[in-house]
Amino acid sequence: MRRPIFTKYVVAGTDTGLGKTVFAAALTGALDGVYWKPVQAGLKNETDSEVVARLSGRPVLPEAYRFALPASPHKAAAAESRSIDPAKLILPESDAPLIVEGAGGLLVPLAEDTLFIDVFARWNAPLILCARTGLGTINHSLLSVEAIRARGIFLLGIAFIGEANRDSQRIIAKFSGAKILGRLGPVAPLDSENLARAFADGFDVKDFT
Repeated sequence: MRRPIFTKYVVAGTDTGLGKTVFAAALTGALDGVYWKPVQAGLKNETDSEVVARLSGRPVLPEAYRFALPASPHKAAAAESRSIDPAKLILPESDAPLIVEGAGGLLVPLAEDTLFIDVFARWNAPLILCARTGLGTINHSLLSVEAIRARGIFLLGIAFIGEANRDSQRIIAKFSGAKILGRLGPVAPLDSENLARAFADGFDVKDFT
């Protein structure tokens, strides 16, 4: 694999629970990268960092903030009488490609005056938008692309997650003008080998390098 042009990638989603952590794990493995989840909200079950470590076999950096409550970061922090200082969220240096995963959707609040997308804009790293293929994806995806472009963020492309839905994917590509990177289909059983195979089937790694 040729050396990536980009050294840092932000993986964000149009919504929560759509599978962007699994995609981030696949991308981290495909690029021989390093993964970082700046803010983890929810500690009862396997965390996103633990999922990526298990599925990618690649290094994972410690989170900047960890909260027990599975909720929007600002709410999870408030439940512990804590707060997130967005200015302290600085992209780590890494010898390998750094894959950074946001929390929830693009406009999830980190603090009372800061959305996660505002931090993405400050980082000035290429963003990969993960979108589900199911009902509602056209509206969510097009609104997300508008929000990304309104803040001057470079959109590398859209990665769809789920069963094939060619019409929705076509319409999103037509109206957004965004590059469609590919689609990660259902992976069962979800393990590192099957995930790597599904990523290779759905994406061309050269589009990320």
